[in-house]
Amino acid sequence: MKLGEVCLETNDVIKMADFYRKILNISSDCKDEEHQFIITEGTTLTVYNNGEVKSNRNHNISLAFTVDDVEEEYKRLLHLGIDIIDAPKIQPWGAKNMHFCDSDGNHVYFRSIPK
Repeated sequence: MKLGEVCLETNDVIKMADFYRKILNISSDCKDEEHQFIITEGTTLTVYNNGEVKSNRNHNISLAFTVDDVEEEYKRLLHLGIDIIDAPKIQPWGAKNMHFCDSDGNHVYFRSIPK
């Protein structure tokens, strides 16, 4: 069994999709207000609004993206104006993480894993 999709439900699909495209350095001209694919290969990442108002109190989930160089990504995200909660630091389990939130307050981590 494989994890097929992570879907972020939001009140503002365009704002959320644009945020993830910006931090993941992905381009797209899709402006669908109901559903957008962000990552389409492997486990997909989508943004969706089913017409119901969301509370945006998603305190029980976080997304972690493995990157080649978390220090370089940190500099890039600062340049983009992303509010970083925790600058890159090595965690007890060995990964080097940085932490920030998306436009709905979901916790997002970029991490590098030593080889």
